[in-house]
Amino acid sequence: MKIIKVKNQLEGAKVGLDILKSQIAAGAKTFGLATGSTPVEFYNQIINSDIDFSDKTSINLDEYVGLDGSDEQSYRYFMSQHLFNEKPFKENFLPDGKAADLEAETKHYDAIIDAHPIDFQILGIGHNGHIGFNEPGTPFDITTHVVDLTESTIKANARYFECEADVPKKAVSMGIASIMKSKTIVLMAWGEGKSEAIKAMVEGEITESMPASILQKHDDVIVIVDEAAAKLLK
Repeated sequence: MKIIKVKNQLEGAKVGLDILKSQIAAGAKTFGLATGSTPVEFYNQIINSDIDFSDKTSINLDEYVGLDGSDEQSYRYFMSQHLFNEKPFKENFLPDGKAADLEAETKHYDAIIDAHPIDFQILGIGHNGHIGFNEPGTPFDITTHVVDLTESTIKANARYFECEADVPKKAVSMGIASIMKSKTIVLMAWGEGKSEAIKAMVEGEITESMPASILQKHDDVIVIVDEAAAKLLK
């Protein structure tokens, strides 16, 4: 696990862009993408770059259950607004949160990941150590699954909705085993609020109560953190 400390999110996003460019130069074709506030500046850097994704594939980590791509709070809508509209890919995959049979959708998404091995995966990290929507207690060997979101995650996401009651209570998420199959993983974290999760992920024991800790076992993980998020690291 390589740790890159930067001054702020903008500097971190630029570092992430340089890593992305090197991965593309090395032949990367399939990109695992994340939503939320963490990667927004990274996506801005991509939009302002000369990278052409017209022959590339994206696979997103997750989607809320009950929201379709036209809903402004859906992750498909988020990706369209923050990246896809400006940088079209050959194909974009996200879980179908409106699928009539969610268990069948999880198997379908596993098949998509198997058919398009992820070369470069972007991650954020939750305050409780979740990656994707893999909450504490999620088995490390799980693939795509339907998640009951924790109260802390619902509260963290409530800022994007008119009120907390509107936040979906379930999501379809790429599993930890699915994430670990990615060739290269880049995890970004900004702000003091992420410092305890970063310390536990990097220096703590590997435990399902801290989902991100499994990344210690991956062969190629790069962690980009600003000074505040890195403040507790030895």
